[in-house]
Amino acid sequence: MTFFLTVRDVARSRQFYADVLGGEVVLAENPGIIKVANSWIIMNPGGGPTPDKPDISLTAPEPGDPVSSFLNVRVADISAFYAAAKAKGAQFITEPLDRKAEIRCYLRDPDGYLIEVGQATGMLEGVFADSPDQNQGD
Repeated sequence: MTFFLTVRDVARSRQFYADVLGGEVVLAENPGIIKVANSWIIMNPGGGPTPDKPDISLTAPEPGDPVSSFLNVRVADISAFYAAAKAKGAQFITEPLDRKAEIRCYLRDPDGYLIEVGQATGMLEGVFADSPDQNQGD
């Protein structure tokens, strides 16, 4: 599967995904393509409708826009990933948090796309996160 991102600056996004996620540059521009593990990320600037997608414009998210999708990356050692990514300038929303089933954290790419980074822990032993209604309290 390949994921397409509408970006403001292909070179900046390409560098982020290559440096922070350890991706391999497949194509630098037009579109930019990065191979990350067994997936590809395609990056291109936005644009207006085309004959095969009439009435659809592509734009990068603006700050404060609601999130409707995000990348989900699994790593073997989240502490090592977190330290290395921070050293490369990645901006995390929180430090990695233990959610019983996994340890995870979120960061944003240069265009504001949300990326979840997680390490399976409890789920490997059949322990899963509490359901949302259990987190409500009494």
